[in-house]
Amino acid sequence: MSDPDGIAGMEGQAGRNLPPLKLHVPEPPARPGESADFTHFDIPAAGAQPRPDEAAQPADMRDMAYGLVRVLDDEGQAVGPWNPRLPADMLLAMLRYMALTRAFDGRMFRAQRQGKTSFYMKSTGEEAVSIGAALALSRDDMCFPSYRQQGILIARDWPIIDMMNQIYSNKGDRLKGRQLPIMYSAREAGFFSISGNLTTQYPQAVGWAMASAAKGDTRIAATWCGEGSTAEGDFHSACTFASVYRAPVIMNIVNNQWAISSFSGFAGAESTTFAARAIGYGIAGLRVDGNDVLAVYAATRWAADRARANGGPTLIEHFTYRVEGHSTSDDPTAYRSAEESSLWPLGDPIARLKAHCIALGIWDEERHAAMDRELAELVRDAAREAEKNGILGHGLHHPMESLFEDVFEEMPRHLKEQQQQMLDEWKAAGL
Repeated sequence: MSDPDGIAGMEGQAGRNLPPLKLHVPEPPARPGESADFTHFDIPAAGAQPRPDEAAQPADMRDMAYGLVRVLDDEGQAVGPWNPRLPADMLLAMLRYMALTRAFDGRMFRAQRQGKTSFYMKSTGEEAVSIGAALALSRDDMCFPSYRQQGILIARDWPIIDMMNQIYSNKGDRLKGRQLPIMYSAREAGFFSISGNLTTQYPQAVGWAMASAAKGDTRIAATWCGEGSTAEGDFHSACTFASVYRAPVIMNIVNNQWAISSFSGFAGAESTTFAARAIGYGIAGLRVDGNDVLAVYAATRWAADRARANGGPTLIEHFTYRVEGHSTSDDPTAYRSAEESSLWPLGDPIARLKAHCIALGIWDEERHAAMDRELAELVRDAAREAEKNGILGHGLHHPMESLFEDVFEEMPRHLKEQQQQMLDEWKAAGL
Protein backbone atom coordinates (compact mmCIF):
# COMPACT_ATOMS: atom_id res chain seq x y z
CA MET A 1 0.00 0.00 0.00
CA SER A 2 1.38 3.40 -0.95
CA ASP A 3 1.96 6.12 1.65
CA PRO A 4 2.01 9.35 -0.38
CA ASP A 5 2.13 11.61 2.66
CA GLY A 6 4.85 9.66 4.42
CA ILE A 7 2.74 9.39 7.55
CA ALA A 8 4.11 6.02 8.58
CA GLY A 9 7.66 7.26 8.31
CA MET A 10 6.87 10.36 10.34
CA GLU A 11 5.40 8.24 13.09
CA GLY A 12 8.46 6.04 13.15
CA GLN A 13 10.84 8.99 13.41
CA ALA A 14 8.87 11.03 15.92
CA GLY A 15 10.22 9.42 19.04
CA ARG A 16 13.87 9.59 17.99
CA ASN A 17 14.12 13.38 18.14
CA LEU A 18 12.29 13.87 21.46
CA PRO A 19 13.64 13.66 25.01
CA PRO A 20 12.52 10.68 27.07
CA LEU A 21 9.31 11.10 29.02
CA LYS A 22 9.62 11.74 32.75
CA LEU A 23 7.28 11.72 35.73
CA HIS A 24 7.24 14.51 38.28
CA VAL A 25 7.30 13.29 41.86
CA PRO A 26 6.32 16.06 44.33
CA GLU A 27 8.86 16.86 46.99
CA PRO A 28 8.30 19.16 50.00
CA PRO A 29 10.51 22.24 50.34
CA ALA A 30 12.24 20.83 53.45
CA ARG A 31 12.84 17.42 54.99
CA PRO A 32 14.18 16.55 58.47
CA GLY A 33 17.52 18.23 59.05
CA GLU A 34 16.85 20.90 56.42
CA SER A 35 15.81 24.51 56.90
CA ALA A 36 12.10 25.18 56.52
CA ASP A 37 11.20 27.65 53.80
CA PHE A 38 7.79 29.24 53.19
CA THR A 39 8.99 32.03 50.89
CA HIS A 40 7.23 30.40 47.93
CA PHE A 41 3.84 31.21 49.49
CA ASP A 42 2.16 34.36 48.20
CA ILE A 43 0.47 35.84 51.26
CA PRO A 44 -1.37 39.09 50.51
CA ALA A 45 -1.85 41.81 53.08
CA ALA A 46 -4.83 41.62 55.41
CA GLY A 47 -7.82 43.44 53.99
CA ALA A 48 -6.59 43.26 50.39
CA GLN A 49 -9.13 40.71 49.16
CA PRO A 50 -12.43 42.14 47.85
CA ARG A 51 -15.72 40.86 49.20
CA PRO A 52 -18.16 39.94 46.42
CA ASP A 53 -21.90 40.04 46.86
CA GLU A 54 -23.36 36.79 48.21
CA ALA A 55 -25.38 36.50 44.99
CA ALA A 56 -22.33 36.78 42.73
CA GLN A 57 -22.02 34.22 39.96
CA PRO A 58 -19.13 31.76 40.41
CA ALA A 59 -17.70 32.80 37.03
CA ASP A 60 -17.48 36.40 38.23
CA MET A 61 -15.42 35.59 41.31
CA ARG A 62 -12.74 33.27 39.93
CA ASP A 63 -9.94 35.34 41.44
CA MET A 64 -11.24 34.61 44.94
CA ALA A 65 -9.94 31.04 44.57
CA TYR A 66 -6.38 32.30 44.16
CA GLY A 67 -6.20 35.08 46.75
CA LEU A 68 -6.48 34.82 50.52
CA VAL A 69 -9.24 36.33 52.63
CA ARG A 70 -7.56 37.92 55.66
CA VAL A 71 -8.94 40.23 58.36
CA LEU A 72 -6.35 40.40 61.15
CA ASP A 73 -3.14 42.21 60.26
CA ASP A 74 0.28 41.96 61.89
CA GLU A 75 -0.62 44.64 64.44
CA GLY A 76 -3.73 42.82 65.62
CA GLN A 77 -6.12 45.16 63.83
CA ALA A 78 -9.21 43.92 61.95
CA VAL A 79 -9.17 45.52 58.52
CA GLY A 80 -10.78 45.35 55.10
CA PRO A 81 -14.17 44.48 53.62
CA TRP A 82 -14.29 41.02 55.22
CA ASN A 83 -14.11 42.39 58.77
CA PRO A 84 -17.26 40.97 60.44
CA ARG A 85 -17.20 43.70 63.10
CA LEU A 86 -18.18 41.37 65.90
CA PRO A 87 -19.09 42.65 69.37
CA ALA A 88 -16.66 42.22 72.23
CA ASP A 89 -18.56 39.35 73.85
CA MET A 90 -18.42 37.35 70.62
CA LEU A 91 -14.69 37.94 70.22
CA LEU A 92 -14.01 36.80 73.77
CA ALA A 93 -16.25 33.75 73.28
CA MET A 94 -14.22 32.84 70.19
CA LEU A 95 -11.01 33.18 72.16
CA ARG A 96 -12.32 31.05 75.01
CA TYR A 97 -13.60 28.28 72.73
CA MET A 98 -10.27 28.08 70.90
CA ALA A 99 -8.36 28.00 74.19
CA LEU A 100 -10.71 25.33 75.57
CA THR A 101 -10.22 23.21 72.45
CA ARG A 102 -6.45 23.42 72.88
CA ALA A 103 -6.67 22.58 76.58
CA PHE A 104 -8.94 19.61 75.79
CA ASP A 105 -6.49 18.39 73.15
CA GLY A 106 -3.57 18.67 75.53
CA ARG A 107 -5.30 16.67 78.25
CA MET A 108 -6.49 13.92 75.92
CA PHE A 109 -3.08 13.67 74.25
CA ARG A 110 -1.51 13.06 77.65
CA ALA A 111 -4.24 10.53 78.46
CA GLN A 112 -3.25 8.54 75.38
CA ARG A 113 0.42 8.67 76.34
CA GLN A 114 -0.57 7.43 79.81
CA GLY A 115 -2.32 4.41 78.27
CA LYS A 116 -5.83 5.55 79.16
CA THR A 117 -6.96 5.40 75.52
CA SER A 118 -5.57 4.02 72.30
CA PHE A 119 -5.66 6.99 69.96
CA TYR A 120 -6.03 10.74 69.78
CA MET A 121 -5.78 13.54 67.21
CA LYS A 122 -4.98 17.16 68.15
CA SER A 123 -6.09 20.23 66.23
CA THR A 124 -3.31 22.50 67.49
CA GLY A 125 -2.93 25.47 65.15
CA GLU A 126 -6.21 24.72 63.41
CA GLU A 127 -8.67 25.77 66.11
CA ALA A 128 -9.89 28.78 64.13
CA VAL A 129 -11.17 26.55 61.32
CA SER A 130 -13.72 24.84 63.59
CA ILE A 131 -14.53 27.63 66.02
CA GLY A 132 -14.95 30.36 63.41
CA ALA A 133 -17.22 28.21 61.30
CA ALA A 134 -19.31 26.85 64.18
CA LEU A 135 -20.10 30.34 65.42
CA ALA A 136 -20.98 31.59 61.93
CA LEU A 137 -23.46 28.77 61.31
CA SER A 138 -26.88 28.44 62.92
CA ARG A 139 -27.09 25.98 65.78
CA ASP A 140 -29.46 23.74 63.82
CA ASP A 141 -27.34 23.61 60.66
CA MET A 142 -25.92 20.12 60.15
CA CYS A 143 -22.17 19.60 60.33
CA PHE A 144 -20.42 16.69 58.62
CA PRO A 145 -16.91 16.88 60.08
CA SER A 146 -13.64 15.14 59.48
CA TYR A 147 -11.62 13.93 62.45
CA ARG A 148 -9.99 17.24 63.46
CA GLN A 149 -13.12 19.34 64.04
CA GLN A 150 -13.69 18.68 67.74
CA GLY A 151 -13.91 22.46 68.10
CA ILE A 152 -17.37 22.39 66.51
CA LEU A 153 -18.76 20.38 69.42
CA ILE A 154 -16.95 22.56 71.92
CA ALA A 155 -18.27 25.76 70.31
CA ARG A 156 -21.77 24.29 70.43
CA ASP A 157 -21.32 23.75 74.19
CA TRP A 158 -21.44 19.97 73.98
CA PRO A 159 -20.31 18.45 77.31
CA ILE A 160 -16.61 17.62 77.14
CA ILE A 161 -17.21 14.79 79.61
CA ASP A 162 -19.35 13.11 76.96
CA MET A 163 -16.51 13.53 74.44
CA MET A 164 -14.06 12.05 76.94
CA ASN A 165 -16.34 9.09 77.62
CA GLN A 166 -16.25 8.35 73.90
CA ILE A 167 -12.46 8.65 73.81
CA TYR A 168 -12.19 6.21 76.74
CA SER A 169 -14.88 3.87 75.28
CA ASN A 170 -16.14 3.52 78.84
CA LYS A 171 -19.55 2.74 80.30
CA GLY A 172 -20.55 6.38 79.81
CA ASP A 173 -19.85 6.20 76.09
CA ARG A 174 -23.17 6.62 74.29
CA LEU A 175 -21.63 4.89 71.25
CA LYS A 176 -20.85 1.84 73.42
CA GLY A 177 -17.25 1.56 72.32
CA ARG A 178 -18.15 0.92 68.70
CA GLN A 179 -16.26 3.89 67.30
CA LEU A 180 -12.55 4.62 67.24
CA PRO A 181 -11.68 7.22 69.90
CA ILE A 182 -12.33 10.82 68.68
CA MET A 183 -14.99 9.70 66.18
CA TYR A 184 -17.84 11.46 67.95
CA SER A 185 -21.50 11.47 67.02
CA ALA A 186 -23.95 14.00 68.47
CA ARG A 187 -27.20 14.35 66.61
CA GLU A 188 -28.54 16.82 69.14
CA ALA A 189 -25.59 19.10 68.38
CA GLY A 190 -26.01 18.81 64.61
CA PHE A 191 -22.78 16.80 64.45
CA PHE A 192 -22.84 13.83 62.08
CA SER A 193 -20.94 10.66 63.01
CA ILE A 194 -17.26 10.90 62.12
CA SER A 195 -15.95 8.17 59.85
CA GLY A 196 -12.39 6.94 59.46
CA ASN A 197 -13.01 6.43 55.74
CA LEU A 198 -11.79 9.56 54.02
CA THR A 199 -14.32 12.03 52.63
CA THR A 200 -17.40 9.84 52.93
CA GLN A 201 -18.91 12.84 54.74
CA TYR A 202 -18.83 14.97 51.59
CA PRO A 203 -21.58 13.20 49.58
CA GLN A 204 -23.48 12.68 52.82
CA ALA A 205 -23.46 16.42 53.48
CA VAL A 206 -24.56 17.24 49.94
CA GLY A 207 -27.32 14.65 50.13
CA TRP A 208 -28.52 16.04 53.46
CA ALA A 209 -28.51 19.57 52.01
CA MET A 210 -30.47 18.40 48.96
CA ALA A 211 -33.01 16.74 51.23
CA SER A 212 -33.34 19.92 53.29
CA ALA A 213 -34.04 21.90 50.12
CA ALA A 214 -36.43 19.27 48.78
CA LYS A 215 -38.45 19.52 52.00
CA GLY A 216 -38.50 23.29 51.91
CA ASP A 217 -36.51 23.50 55.15
CA THR A 218 -34.23 26.42 56.05
CA ARG A 219 -31.26 24.48 57.43
CA ILE A 220 -28.03 24.11 55.49
CA ALA A 221 -25.16 21.63 55.70
CA ALA A 222 -21.43 22.12 56.10
CA THR A 223 -18.67 19.55 55.68
CA TRP A 224 -14.90 19.39 56.15
CA CYS A 225 -12.04 17.33 54.75
CA GLY A 226 -8.27 17.60 54.55
CA GLU A 227 -6.49 18.71 51.39
CA GLY A 228 -5.24 15.18 50.75
CA SER A 229 -8.80 13.88 50.76
CA THR A 230 -9.67 15.99 47.71
CA ALA A 231 -8.00 13.20 45.73
CA GLU A 232 -10.78 10.82 46.81
CA GLY A 233 -13.60 10.06 44.42
CA ASP A 234 -16.23 10.95 47.00
CA PHE A 235 -15.00 14.54 46.96
CA HIS A 236 -15.59 14.90 43.24
CA SER A 237 -18.93 13.08 43.29
CA ALA A 238 -20.10 15.49 45.98
CA CYS A 239 -18.95 18.51 43.98
CA THR A 240 -20.86 17.29 40.93
CA PHE A 241 -24.12 16.83 42.82
CA ALA A 242 -23.70 20.10 44.73
CA SER A 243 -23.11 22.00 41.50
CA VAL A 244 -25.89 20.38 39.46
CA TYR A 245 -28.57 20.73 42.13
CA ARG A 246 -27.20 23.93 43.69
CA ALA A 247 -27.35 22.30 47.08
CA PRO A 248 -27.29 24.57 50.16
CA VAL A 249 -23.96 23.25 51.43
CA ILE A 250 -20.57 24.64 52.45
CA MET A 251 -17.66 22.38 51.51
CA ASN A 252 -14.55 23.11 53.55
CA ILE A 253 -11.05 21.95 52.62
CA VAL A 254 -8.61 22.20 55.52
CA ASN A 255 -5.26 22.63 53.79
CA ASN A 256 -2.89 22.09 56.70
CA GLN A 257 0.04 21.28 54.37
CA TRP A 258 0.45 17.64 55.40
CA ALA A 259 -1.40 14.35 55.29
CA ILE A 260 -0.08 11.57 57.52
CA SER A 261 3.40 11.68 56.02
CA SER A 262 2.98 13.18 52.57
CA PHE A 263 2.80 16.89 51.87
CA SER A 264 0.03 18.69 50.03
CA GLY A 265 1.81 18.49 46.68
CA PHE A 266 0.65 14.89 46.31
CA ALA A 267 -2.91 16.17 46.23
CA GLY A 268 -2.11 18.84 43.65
CA ALA A 269 -0.95 21.85 45.67
CA GLU A 270 2.02 22.48 43.37
CA SER A 271 -0.30 23.01 40.40
CA THR A 272 -2.97 25.31 41.81
CA THR A 273 -4.91 26.13 44.96
CA PHE A 274 -7.44 23.75 46.42
CA ALA A 275 -10.08 26.46 46.21
CA ALA A 276 -9.58 26.41 42.44
CA ARG A 277 -11.27 23.02 42.31
CA ALA A 278 -14.50 24.96 42.65
CA ILE A 279 -14.00 26.68 39.30
CA GLY A 280 -14.25 23.54 37.20
CA TYR A 281 -17.54 22.64 38.86
CA GLY A 282 -19.08 26.09 38.56
CA ILE A 283 -19.12 26.47 42.34
CA ALA A 284 -18.28 29.64 44.27
CA GLY A 285 -14.79 29.27 45.72
CA LEU A 286 -13.02 31.14 48.51
CA ARG A 287 -9.49 30.80 49.86
CA VAL A 288 -9.15 31.88 53.46
CA ASP A 289 -6.42 32.44 56.04
CA GLY A 290 -7.25 29.47 58.26
CA ASN A 291 -5.31 30.91 61.20
CA ASP A 292 -7.48 34.04 61.25
CA VAL A 293 -10.69 33.20 63.09
CA LEU A 294 -12.37 36.41 61.93
CA ALA A 295 -11.65 35.54 58.30
CA VAL A 296 -13.00 32.02 58.80
CA TYR A 297 -16.13 33.41 60.47
CA ALA A 298 -16.68 36.00 57.73
CA ALA A 299 -16.20 33.53 54.87
CA THR A 300 -18.47 30.94 56.48
CA ARG A 301 -21.16 33.53 57.16
CA TRP A 302 -20.91 34.70 53.53
CA ALA A 303 -21.30 31.13 52.29
CA ALA A 304 -24.14 30.41 54.71
CA ASP A 305 -26.07 33.51 53.65
CA ARG A 306 -25.53 32.52 50.03
CA ALA A 307 -26.82 28.99 50.64
CA ARG A 308 -29.91 30.20 52.53
CA ALA A 309 -30.73 32.54 49.65
CA ASN A 310 -30.66 29.57 47.24
CA GLY A 311 -27.40 30.78 45.72
CA GLY A 312 -25.93 27.30 45.80
CA PRO A 313 -22.81 25.72 47.32
CA THR A 314 -19.52 27.31 48.29
CA LEU A 315 -16.15 25.62 48.53
CA ILE A 316 -13.75 27.17 51.07
CA GLU A 317 -10.06 26.34 51.32
CA HIS A 318 -8.69 27.08 54.79
CA PHE A 319 -4.96 27.72 54.41
CA THR A 320 -3.46 26.60 57.71
CA TYR A 321 -0.79 24.37 59.24
CA ARG A 322 -0.84 21.13 61.25
CA VAL A 323 1.48 21.92 64.14
CA GLU A 324 1.42 18.49 65.76
CA GLY A 325 1.61 14.98 64.35
CA HIS A 326 -1.25 13.63 62.31
CA SER A 327 -2.26 11.58 65.33
CA THR A 328 -0.71 9.92 68.37
CA SER A 329 0.39 7.17 65.96
CA ASP A 330 2.46 9.58 63.89
CA ASP A 331 5.97 11.02 64.26
CA PRO A 332 6.24 14.16 62.11
CA THR A 333 9.98 14.50 62.78
CA ALA A 334 10.46 11.56 60.43
CA TYR A 335 9.27 13.45 57.38
CA ARG A 336 9.33 17.22 57.90
CA SER A 337 11.62 19.91 59.19
CA ALA A 338 11.51 20.30 62.99
CA GLU A 339 11.40 24.09 62.71
CA GLU A 340 8.47 24.30 60.31
CA SER A 341 5.76 24.97 62.86
CA SER A 342 7.66 27.86 64.44
CA LEU A 343 8.25 29.47 61.03
CA TRP A 344 4.70 29.14 59.70
CA PRO A 345 4.05 32.66 58.33
CA LEU A 346 0.38 32.94 59.37
CA GLY A 347 1.10 32.52 63.06
CA ASP A 348 -1.02 30.97 65.80
CA PRO A 349 -4.80 31.54 65.71
CA ILE A 350 -5.18 31.96 69.46
CA ALA A 351 -2.25 34.37 69.74
CA ARG A 352 -3.60 36.44 66.85
CA LEU A 353 -7.09 36.82 68.28
CA LYS A 354 -5.65 37.52 71.74
CA ALA A 355 -3.53 40.33 70.27
CA HIS A 356 -6.61 41.75 68.55
CA CYS A 357 -8.65 41.73 71.77
CA ILE A 358 -5.81 43.37 73.68
CA ALA A 359 -5.51 46.03 70.96
CA LEU A 360 -9.24 46.75 71.37
CA GLY A 361 -8.79 47.18 75.12
CA ILE A 362 -11.20 44.37 76.01
CA TRP A 363 -8.51 41.89 77.14
CA ASP A 364 -5.07 41.70 78.69
CA GLU A 365 -2.30 39.20 79.42
CA GLU A 366 -3.36 38.74 83.04
CA ARG A 367 -6.92 37.80 82.15
CA HIS A 368 -5.65 35.50 79.42
CA ALA A 369 -3.34 33.67 81.83
CA ALA A 370 -6.20 33.35 84.32
CA MET A 371 -8.45 31.94 81.59
CA ASP A 372 -5.83 29.35 80.63
CA ARG A 373 -5.56 28.23 84.26
CA GLU A 374 -9.32 28.06 84.61
CA LEU A 375 -9.71 25.99 81.44
CA ALA A 376 -6.89 23.64 82.42
CA GLU A 377 -8.67 22.98 85.72
CA LEU A 378 -12.03 22.58 83.98
CA VAL A 379 -10.63 19.97 81.59
CA ARG A 380 -8.74 18.21 84.39
CA ASP A 381 -11.89 17.92 86.51
CA ALA A 382 -13.91 16.67 83.53
CA ALA A 383 -11.28 14.02 82.78
CA ARG A 384 -11.35 12.80 86.36
CA GLU A 385 -15.14 12.47 86.22
CA ALA A 386 -14.98 10.64 82.88
CA GLU A 387 -12.33 8.26 84.18
CA LYS A 388 -14.71 7.19 86.95
CA ASN A 389 -16.67 5.50 84.14
CA GLY A 390 -13.57 3.52 83.20
CA ILE A 391 -10.79 3.84 80.66
CA LEU A 392 -9.98 1.93 77.52
CA GLY A 393 -7.99 -1.22 78.18
CA HIS A 394 -9.39 -1.91 81.65
CA GLY A 395 -11.77 -4.62 80.54
CA LEU A 396 -15.09 -4.48 78.76
CA HIS A 397 -17.37 -1.61 79.70
CA HIS A 398 -20.42 -2.79 77.75
CA PRO A 399 -22.07 -6.24 77.62
CA MET A 400 -20.82 -8.48 74.80
CA GLU A 401 -24.34 -8.92 73.44
CA SER A 402 -24.52 -5.18 72.76
CA LEU A 403 -22.30 -5.79 69.72
CA PHE A 404 -25.43 -6.89 67.87
CA GLU A 405 -27.78 -4.21 69.14
CA ASP A 406 -28.88 -0.84 67.73
CA VAL A 407 -28.59 -1.88 64.08
CA PHE A 408 -32.22 -2.82 63.49
CA GLU A 409 -35.27 -1.66 65.37
CA GLU A 410 -36.04 -5.35 65.93
CA MET A 411 -33.12 -7.76 65.76
CA PRO A 412 -33.64 -10.25 62.91
CA ARG A 413 -33.46 -14.00 63.47
CA HIS A 414 -30.02 -14.55 61.93
CA LEU A 415 -28.44 -11.91 64.18
CA LYS A 416 -30.09 -13.44 67.26
CA GLU A 417 -28.56 -16.77 66.30
CA GLN A 418 -25.11 -15.24 65.81
CA GLN A 419 -25.41 -13.37 69.09
CA GLN A 420 -26.23 -16.57 70.97
CA GLN A 421 -23.41 -18.43 69.26
CA MET A 422 -20.97 -15.74 70.35
CA LEU A 423 -22.22 -15.84 73.96
CA ASP A 424 -21.95 -19.64 74.04
CA GLU A 425 -18.38 -19.55 72.79
CA TRP A 426 -17.55 -16.76 75.22
CA LYS A 427 -18.89 -18.84 78.11
CA ALA A 428 -17.13 -22.00 76.93
CA ALA A 429 -13.82 -20.11 76.86
CA GLY A 430 -14.35 -19.16 80.49
CA LEU A 431 -14.44 -15.46 79.75
